[in-house]
Amino acid sequence: MLRFLAPFALTLAALPASALTQEEADALHAALGLPEIIEIMREEGLDYGGTIEGDLFPGRGGDGWDATVSRIYDAEAMNETMRSRLAADLEGVEADPLLDFFESARGKRIVNLEISARRALLDPDVEDAAEVAAAELREDDPERFALLEDFVDVNDLVDSNVMGAMNSNYAFYVGLMEGDAFGDGLTESDILSDVWAQEAEIRADTEDWVYSYLALAYDPLPDEDIEAYVAISGTEEGRALNRALFAAFDELFVSISRRLGYGAAGFMAGQDI
Repeated sequence: MLRFLAPFALTLAALPASALTQEEADALHAALGLPEIIEIMREEGLDYGGTIEGDLFPGRGGDGWDATVSRIYDAEAMNETMRSRLAADLEGVEADPLLDFFESARGKRIVNLEISARRALLDPDVEDAAEVAAAELREDDPERFALLEDFVDVNDLVDSNVMGAMNSNYAFYVGLMEGDAFGDGLTESDILSDVWAQEAEIRADTEDWVYSYLALAYDPLPDEDIEAYVAISGTEEGRALNRALFAAFDELFVSISRRLGYGAAGFMAGQDI
């Protein structure tokens, strides 16, 4: 599953009429640490390319497949998608409350901790340890764990990430089908059925990952910092940012997954596309 957890979740809100400039969108992009997050996602993607090769055409990818995956996970293009979508989707949103929070000392610390945790979780051993730590936190400090649950709930992190993963999986299958990986043996109806059959497993994996990530990232934070983060997440501006971020990540990873599927189809057939 390709995880594209953003600091906020996808929700709708009624917004005041005030234009968001491209400069403000760019400032939010930087303040949220999106360039660093996207670089980590590129590393995750390059690793995922090896998983695809191992599953679909073991030992046949070589440098050609590595180059294909690297082109698809183009960090510059990914960042441009995020910046342009933020500017478009946040039109009419007042940026000052968001920038005030994320450019403050508290906000900068939160973002840095999120980036550090995301990078640390590239190591499978760290991910396993974080999952154990999250389970222990739930058992040993239920009040602290409840703060994480509040954050997850107000941002709808589980449902949004589940739907994003399922959209990406569907797009990957569509790419395989467009690349004629299955001939006439797979239909869109088959793809939908298969993707929905994965929903429960994806949801369980997502819940484990979300809480492991948050427990690791926010471990150094006092309760009041998490409470402040929950509060900004619940404002009209925070909800709008959630919506813009998840819409952008969904667009990004649907496109990436479809291209990965199409590229993989060529290697399955024994040719470099």
